[in-house]
Amino acid sequence: MKNILSVLLLVISFNGFAQEFSMELLKNKTPRNIGPGGMSGRVTSIDVVHSNPDIMYAGTASGGLWKSTSGGIKWNPIFENEATASIGAVAVQQSNPSVIWVGTGEGNPRNSLNGGYGIYKSLDGGKNWMVMGLEKTRHIHRVIIDPSNPNTVYVAAIGSPWGEHPERGVYKTTDGGKTWNKILYTNPKSGAADLVMDPQNPNKLIAAMWEHKRDPWFFNSGGEGSGLYSTYDGGETWKKISSEDGLPKGNLGRIGVAIAPSKPDVVYALIEAKKNALYKSTDGGVNWKMVSDNMDEIGNRPFYYADIYVDSQNENRLFSIFTYVNISEDGGKSFEQLMPAYGVDNGIHPDHHAWWIHPTNGDFMIDGNDGGMNITKDGGDTWRFIGNLPVAQFYHINVDNEFPYNVYGGMQDNGSWRGPAYVWRAQGIRNSYWQEISFGDGFDVIPDKDDSQFGWTMSQEGYVSRYDWKTGNNYVVRPTHPDADVSLRFNWNAAINIVPTSNNTLYFGSQFVHKSTDKGETWNIISPDLTTNDPDKLKQHESGGLTMDATGAENHCTILVIEPSEVEADMLWVSTDDGRVHYTQDGGTQWNDVTKNIKGLPKGSWIPQIKASKTNKGEALLIANDYRRFNYTPYAYRTKNYGKSWERIVDASDVKSYTLSIVEDVEEPNLLFLGTDDGLYISIDAGTKWNKWSEGFPTVSVKDLIIHPREHDLVIGTFGRAAWVLDDIRPLRAIAKDQKLLQKTVHLFEPPTAYQAAYQQPTGSRFGGDAIFNGENRDSGASFSYYLNVKEKDSTASDADKNENDALTEVKWDSLQLQLFDGERLIRTLKQKAPKKKGLHTWRWNMDEKGVVWPSKKIRKSIREPSGVQVIPGNFRAVLRYGDQRSEAIVEVQNDPRIQYDAAAVQAVYETSKAFEHLQKITADAVKQLVESKNIVSEFSSSLSEKDKKLNKDALKSCKEIKEKIDTILALYFGTEDKRQGITSDPVVSVTERIGTALYYISTRQNGITDTERTLIAQAKTAIDSALKSTNSFFEDEWGTFKSVMEAIDLSPFKSLKTFEIKK
Repeated sequence: MKNILSVLLLVISFNGFAQEFSMELLKNKTPRNIGPGGMSGRVTSIDVVHSNPDIMYAGTASGGLWKSTSGGIKWNPIFENEATASIGAVAVQQSNPSVIWVGTGEGNPRNSLNGGYGIYKSLDGGKNWMVMGLEKTRHIHRVIIDPSNPNTVYVAAIGSPWGEHPERGVYKTTDGGKTWNKILYTNPKSGAADLVMDPQNPNKLIAAMWEHKRDPWFFNSGGEGSGLYSTYDGGETWKKISSEDGLPKGNLGRIGVAIAPSKPDVVYALIEAKKNALYKSTDGGVNWKMVSDNMDEIGNRPFYYADIYVDSQNENRLFSIFTYVNISEDGGKSFEQLMPAYGVDNGIHPDHHAWWIHPTNGDFMIDGNDGGMNITKDGGDTWRFIGNLPVAQFYHINVDNEFPYNVYGGMQDNGSWRGPAYVWRAQGIRNSYWQEISFGDGFDVIPDKDDSQFGWTMSQEGYVSRYDWKTGNNYVVRPTHPDADVSLRFNWNAAINIVPTSNNTLYFGSQFVHKSTDKGETWNIISPDLTTNDPDKLKQHESGGLTMDATGAENHCTILVIEPSEVEADMLWVSTDDGRVHYTQDGGTQWNDVTKNIKGLPKGSWIPQIKASKTNKGEALLIANDYRRFNYTPYAYRTKNYGKSWERIVDASDVKSYTLSIVEDVEEPNLLFLGTDDGLYISIDAGTKWNKWSEGFPTVSVKDLIIHPREHDLVIGTFGRAAWVLDDIRPLRAIAKDQKLLQKTVHLFEPPTAYQAAYQQPTGSRFGGDAIFNGENRDSGASFSYYLNVKEKDSTASDADKNENDALTEVKWDSLQLQLFDGERLIRTLKQKAPKKKGLHTWRWNMDEKGVVWPSKKIRKSIREPSGVQVIPGNFRAVLRYGDQRSEAIVEVQNDPRIQYDAAAVQAVYETSKAFEHLQKITADAVKQLVESKNIVSEFSSSLSEKDKKLNKDALKSCKEIKEKIDTILALYFGTEDKRQGITSDPVVSVTERIGTALYYISTRQNGITDTERTLIAQAKTAIDSALKSTNSFFEDEWGTFKSVMEAIDLSPFKSLKTFEIKK
């Protein structure tokens, strides 16, 4: 039905509108990445060009692939527009480093992993990419290129942990990726968890197969499909290494493998079994012996970390990469921690997933972990953190109402943070402006509307805290149950919310809805268990398989969403991770189950968002996904009748991946934004049609969306590329309200409030170089968005603009004009060339009036009018003109809201500045006449010399003398020119210095005009008056005499002159 309606409305749109909405119209409307970069995200794979190790590649769990050509100083994303942003493996073809292979889908199957879409190849260092197949493998953990034949490539496809499927195992191509053969496979539950190649024999490989399965409520590692395999013929035949060869008996789990590059007969395997242990072979993998079973040293969570690496020169130096990085110098018998995380001032983020060792210099290593990247060049004694890799994984996003407002959110394994959406500072949004406000895996953050210094953060398993971001005086306010025998079940990402009409009332979700009316100090349960309470899904304490991993990540039958209505008191929506949807209209006394009314949604689906309408009772949007059960179909619904019926507004024909978040505009219900696993989508027709936001925004999981209520910005929380802000969505709102706007030639949209903000330099350091992260800041000034249908450069006027006596009037379409009016007074006219393409565009006004030119020693031609004084805060009418068309809007200008101003003082400064413009103008006019006269003399002198230099000797002498006299007078205005080299200074204060000093004092006064300014103005007037008298005297006397003499010569170039005086 949705498709039929879409086609019908599409036909209507083509018939009714000349211009259809598309992203082509929004090329200049791009979101800003605000970071942070200092709290980065999970790095999953690293490779470096051996011949030029300054060229580095870093693959991330959900933030794409990044490249540095400066040894890690500066990084750029190079995988922006592909089908996925999840990187499992990156491999450089060292014989031709322009060739890069990328296997997508991270290979560490925790509950927050992101899937991929096959393997990609670039021939130009990452500028362009080709999909080379294996799309259904979902997760690729290793890519190995045959160094002797780069057309031969091996892929270790670990596969999706969420489902059983045959597209996993070890794949091989011998034709550069055109075709692939699966050369090792055990069963639909098992994938290739590791793959290594003998550096001296590319036909010898060792592969680790791993049987594992993840459900939303359980994880199991180990089974018959697991095992260690070796081949000596490039995968034609494989031998399974067994207990007879020294490996442990019984079912195996995940296995990590490493071959010593300097001595390939030495091979290590970290094996999950009934007893986890590190094994070693000294004959190339034929026979094995256990060397350590100390899990504190070798690694204690094999499902998440199982990678081991051997030093490039020392076969006995082994690195185990897990929560920490441990190093062994004795072939794995004992380990010690290489890089501390806690209790030190130079800690390295724990949870390590990627490691690279230079092939000839083992002291040069790169680490990738859940917090980003680190580089060492002294064997791990010291580390440099990469602070400009903004790949943070936000679960939720929120905002406050400060000036500038702040963005809040919790990140995967990286706590909860607060940072500015924009700053009134130079050089963008630095990492130092972001503040961690609580620890743990960060999830939702709720600022206290009474005072945003305080609020609530939530970390895993329901650990909600009351925070104080200024002091760090945080404390736990987690709900408890009055019955000691009742265990509360909290989701890894539990529900929390605040009542829109009460700043003291909170809701929190376990299997019950908890309510607090005292900011979280105490709680009451206001619902029964609203989940299925399925006992088969309540065995998290048994989760893990061969190695227990009961961390709470698999807690199930829990509440994910509590959504209070803004328009109906005591009305709540509640959804769960097992597919249940309820609502109450009486604050929890009675609950209504509307789950069965959601047609087409698989039973038991995950429902991470419900957004109650901000205008209509009983109306809500719902997001659901089911990828955790290997169903990647997108689901989004709308109800207008309290869930009695649900309209599906997103399906597989609309978007490419499963849905994660949604938000409806606060004013225009036709405008919707949708977050999916592959990016951001927009609809301007209430969800009938969706467009992917492809302009200035990458492929990335969009976990949360919120519209700032005051500034009308869309704030985007991504799971892999940190936080983004799409400034001022009012143009999109206007188009959604009336698509006929797209037929107009020009339309000026309602602009945002403009602030005359005080700016300052960044904190920490002013000159940061390239390694410091600077999130993109909002531009200063008043911003005007306009829509333009570009016309041909020359056309005819409309009938309304034709002259009575002319058949046609030519209209110019090559430029735009923006006029600003204070009442009926025109105060500013801005001009620019018309854009070359139709669509949304932006124009900025610095909130200034038309000014007067500054005195200059040169005659300058300018088509732009000079800038003048800052306007007094108020409302101003903006008129945009294009050809014979015009459009108007009102812009409000306000003082800096952080600073207290006195209106009378502001008025006095403005009036004094305007009055002082007369002094500046008359000075500029006088200087201009002097400069023009000097230029006339120079031209005349040249003509005399060309005609007869000897005959005109006396005239040329007079020309030289008069030029010197003009220079003497110009020196009154600008000071005497000092031609000595170096920094010189004139002790005599010039007229322009007097003007500049007075202007600076006047324009920066906060409390009105003082005696200081009045004195400076008087001094400037005196200096100007004196200079003008000398100027007038010169033109009346010397210049007049000179002119008379020269006019006798038949080359007179003289112009009429003015006399200058200050108005009394």
